[in-house]
Amino acid sequence: MRRALWTVVLALTGGVTYRGRLPRGGCVVVANHSSHADTAALLAALDSRHAPLIGAAADYWFATPWRRRVCRHLAAGFPVRRTGGGLDDLLGMADALRAGRAVVLFPEGTRGRDGAVGDFRRGALLLAERAGVPVVPVGLAGTDRLLPKHGRLRRTLVRVHIGAPLYGAVLPAAARDAVQELTDRAAGAPLPDSRLRRRVAAVAASRWGLPLAFAWAFAEALSWPLMPELFLAVACVAAPRAGLRLSLTALAGSLAGGLLALQLAASGAHLPAPLTTDRMRAAVSRQLTDEGAAAVRHQPWDGIPFKVYAAGAGRAGVPAADWLLASARARGTRTLTVGLAFAALGAAARPWRRRYPAYAALLGGGFTLGLGMIVNGWSG
Repeated sequence: MRRALWTVVLALTGGVTYRGRLPRGGCVVVANHSSHADTAALLAALDSRHAPLIGAAADYWFATPWRRRVCRHLAAGFPVRRTGGGLDDLLGMADALRAGRAVVLFPEGTRGRDGAVGDFRRGALLLAERAGVPVVPVGLAGTDRLLPKHGRLRRTLVRVHIGAPLYGAVLPAAARDAVQELTDRAAGAPLPDSRLRRRVAAVAASRWGLPLAFAWAFAEALSWPLMPELFLAVACVAAPRAGLRLSLTALAGSLAGGLLALQLAASGAHLPAPLTTDRMRAAVSRQLTDEGAAAVRHQPWDGIPFKVYAAGAGRAGVPAADWLLASARARGTRTLTVGLAFAALGAAARPWRRRYPAYAALLGGGFTLGLGMIVNGWSG
């Protein structure tokens, strides 16, 4: 539950990625320390079968009852005195190590500020030697930006690199060098990504992105069967920073296409309308008779395509100005909400960009299923 909790929390603050895994059995994990967020990152990255315990400064985390409760219950912390008796506190964890648990310690003793890993104290290494378990170096990157020492929380990606275990008597300098190397590697590691996402993002953010969004929405308002929200779901997740302008452009294309569809229908033209039914057209006709242009407010929720409303408004003689105003409110609510929601999803899911092909496949399958259900529901 702790691992799930901190994984979710870090996903909301920029995400966490991790490489490597702990060896079987108990081990002492030593990591660099630059932020209170280090504990959260380690609890999210270390497997739960090791039931990690985190060494915490007794004079800070156990100084008051509420800090003690937070540290014990949310961070699996145990107290380590920084002056007098700290080594005894550490050696008292030997039985937990022999039982297969992981004890996580920050041998620097305090949070650093310059990004470099400080000198290591011997306590963690003596504990591993006494319990007969390996020392596992871990490098953390990004936590100092996420929650700086004496600073405020900022959104950023956190990386955790778990190294190879060190067996036998380990010198403090050797452990420190291993952690420093992993920290540097974590800080410089490229974000895992997929080729498909990169290509979609390149198109969405290029000079072709806005014309494509406009053309897709414009065509859907006339005859094209795939709604612009599908385009936004694909493009905004791949390129979150382009989400607002793509959504606004899609809205403009939808309104322009709807206005043209109204005028064509008013002049007697009948454009193809695939994946629509007579029941849809009959329902829209009744709504337009009762409510006029305001009937389009039902469109975002009843599953009837926008082009059916636009053509029906033209046949019903709805004034173009009234239609444009009413459809701007209805389409604006749906298109902007959907586009910005998918942009937010893309930003939150940044650490999992390599999963974009799976997302696209699920999106396509879900859209196909949903469209089939809507068409079947309006058939007969």
